[in-house]
Amino acid sequence: MSKVIDKVVALTENLFDEENFELVDLSFVKEGKNWYLRFAIDHDGGVTIDDCALMSEKIGDILDSTDPDPIPQAYFLEVSSPGAERPLKTIEAIKNAVGKYVNISFYQAIDGEKWIEGILEQANDEVAIVSYYDKTRLKQLEIPQSNIAKARLAIKF
Repeated sequence: MSKVIDKVVALTENLFDEENFELVDLSFVKEGKNWYLRFAIDHDGGVTIDDCALMSEKIGDILDSTDPDPIPQAYFLEVSSPGAERPLKTIEAIKNAVGKYVNISFYQAIDGEKWIEGILEQANDEVAIVSYYDKTRLKQLEIPQSNIAKARLAIKF
């Protein structure tokens, strides 16, 4: 994590607990000449635009009132829901997605594949097991957690 992200998480983590929201993702990126501080938030029942506005205002108040300023350059603050294809950034998030349709990409290929989509059957601190179709055959793949490059919920078409 970057120093800015670390500072922002430390300043806002109590807010997420108080307001009963989960911080799904946080990024601080430069796009063109502009910097963006992006929060993806969630809670039971989903996130509304009013939730995003409320949290944006509260996060902005915390960051604006902190001295010294945790983000010295100008930036845009964005707060949104994680969307239907929510990222699974931690082992805990992967474990909580058991039973859901997921897309997982690997650092190193497994059986010649660099990614897989299917139902996450099991997950623990060591492995994730995904059921998927290879043409018409149902198979299972055991993926070491250390080999998971990216994971997200997926939409099955």
